[in-house]
Amino acid sequence: MPIKSYLAHPIDGKFSELLNELSHLNGCDIIPSTNQEIAVLVTDTQNEIEDNKLLSQINAIGSLKMLSMVSGFDVDS
Repeated sequence: MPIKSYLAHPIDGKFSELLNELSHLNGCDIIPSTNQEIAVLVTDTQNEIEDNKLLSQINAIGSLKMLSMVSGFDVDS
């Protein structure tokens, strides 16, 4: 089960739109910053196939400027 965390940076002026679009994706928890237009995004999927599909969906969001992985690990051992 891959669990990864990212910093999600919106296109200027699109922070609310980015949060809204991310909130509709299954397997994501979003923690918005209260003083900057940035969000922590934590993903939790069942396997690498689901993880890759979710990452593709995230990267397709039009209000997303940059996604930076902070950490990632797989708890299947």
